[in-house]
Amino acid sequence: MHGEYKVPGGKLVVADLDVVDGVVRRAQLSGDFFLEPDDALERINGALAGLPIELPVAQIAARVRAVLGDGVEMIGFSPEAVAVAVRRALTGATGWQDHAWEFVHDVPREPALQMALDEVLAEQVGSGERPPTLRIWEWASNAVIIGSFQSLANEVDLDGAAKHDVTVVRRISGGGAMFVEPGNTITYSLYVPESLVSGLSFVESYAFLDDWVVGALNDLGIAATYQPINDITSPAGKIAGAAQKRFAGGAVLHHVTMAYDMDAAKMLEVLRIGREKLSDKGTTSANKRVDPLRSQTGLERAAVIERLVGSFAGRYGLSESTLDEETLTEARRRVTSKFGTREWLTRVP
Repeated sequence: MHGEYKVPGGKLVVADLDVVDGVVRRAQLSGDFFLEPDDALERINGALAGLPIELPVAQIAARVRAVLGDGVEMIGFSPEAVAVAVRRALTGATGWQDHAWEFVHDVPREPALQMALDEVLAEQVGSGERPPTLRIWEWASNAVIIGSFQSLANEVDLDGAAKHDVTVVRRISGGGAMFVEPGNTITYSLYVPESLVSGLSFVESYAFLDDWVVGALNDLGIAATYQPINDITSPAGKIAGAAQKRFAGGAVLHHVTMAYDMDAAKMLEVLRIGREKLSDKGTTSANKRVDPLRSQTGLERAAVIERLVGSFAGRYGLSESTLDEETLTEARRRVTSKFGTREWLTRVP
């Protein structure tokens, strides 16, 4: 059994295991990490031998840590990273490069249709109708997208939304509200098979699926980092927020909204952002909550998107695709039955 885990911001850890009768009989750890002293690698391999295959990450990491003792330097990885690589091997996890990725840069769509498309495309990946896909959204109108479990009344000033011609919709993933205007945000979705995040906790999967875009932003000259649970930030401020939904059919939806050039004053009139939430983000002014990509790169929005997509393609490969009429028809049907209804919007009043 073979499992790989690229530590976000760190090194690659690879676990090759021989398993007999539900027990790891032989383990070989490898990767581009740094480890001192040299014999620590054999100690780790020895700790993994005899491992029951059902052991969770925390207990595997504890076994590794127990054999290392003082004086061992693990650079670019950790006992937890070893444990994740082992779990990914034992669960048959796939890697990014095991898949043929498709890329969809769609035309502008209305907010409710965007919500429906996320659900439809994720289900298609789960059923095998569609390969894993990266989709860049374009917005046809101003919108506020609230999380699946947020209270509409607590999050949105409906008078402010009407004043600024903002459509309010609810997505299927959790997390916080997002304020978007056409041309001022970069929104994308990843639709991936569950096997890609197999062996990872929910929190670990956020960092894992954000790692490519953090690297792409670094290449643009932004000192971007992942901030648990679901933010991408920089020394100048927050850049993006992510949300995720796992489907029973075996797919994972991971979508991200990044600020390019935000009208913060308008956002404040539409979203009810309290002092407590602002203080949690480490800032005293809502105008400083999100630092737009435009100010940090000096690039046009289209150029930023081109660079981000190019980075993904360089890492994992991409072939361009489009949304077929059958997919759009199904998404429009779900707007009528779900995403465009008052019942869905007010599921948490």
